[in-house]
Amino acid sequence: MLERDELTRYSRHIFLNEVGLAGQERLKAARVFVVGAGGLGSPVLLYLAAAGVGHITCIDADHLELTNLQRQILYTTDDLGALKAIRAGEHLARLNPHIEYQGIPDRLTATNAAGYLRGHDLVIETSDNFETKFLVNDTCFTLKQSLVMGGILRFEGQVFCIQPGQSACYRCIFFEPPPAEAVPNCAEAGVLGAIAGVVGSLQAAQALKILSGASENPFGRLYSLDLLQGQIRSLPIERNPHCPLCAALR
Repeated sequence: MLERDELTRYSRHIFLNEVGLAGQERLKAARVFVVGAGGLGSPVLLYLAAAGVGHITCIDADHLELTNLQRQILYTTDDLGALKAIRAGEHLARLNPHIEYQGIPDRLTATNAAGYLRGHDLVIETSDNFETKFLVNDTCFTLKQSLVMGGILRFEGQVFCIQPGQSACYRCIFFEPPPAEAVPNCAEAGVLGAIAGVVGSLQAAQALKILSGASENPFGRLYSLDLLQGQIRSLPIERNPHCPLCAALR
């Protein structure tokens, strides 16, 4: 049940017919696991906390570097050198004291992924490498957990919402991780800082719709953005009959 000041804090959500009081209470009860507290993770964490998602866990082993501040808006110059997963919680607590936050300064691996991700209503993947993206996709598929994935590079970004067993998964598009030298990362190719805000905010919006029970079903759709050309597309993605995961369900 929402406290009196929460009713005021979240009133603009409650006024939405698609969310309402029941939807806001679902947000308060929700448990979300965020992979990464960087460029995409910053707006994701800020909007989840501001929206009143009651239980947020975030894993990130990195310390904040000066180059991060161009796009990682959760932090300030005073945070340089701090563990992102821990410092993020300090900022979020000042934003919304009603939420519970757990920061895990660790790397997600094949050994610990299932233990960390299990028991959450939704996983939001915000990493900057294919190895982690495939690991999160495969783990969520095994655990049958809903997943919102995001990625950015240069002026472009993508958001993909996955419901294992019902929608296409990440491997339906990319069968396996590309060779390390085939795709540059942000440190090599650059990235417009604001694209992280746009894509991370879109991930948060999709997550809030899913968790609150708002009507639109985003699963199985790939949202593709090119801010240099001013293009935003929403593409339905069908389950691939040759996907090494989804093929077994057909």
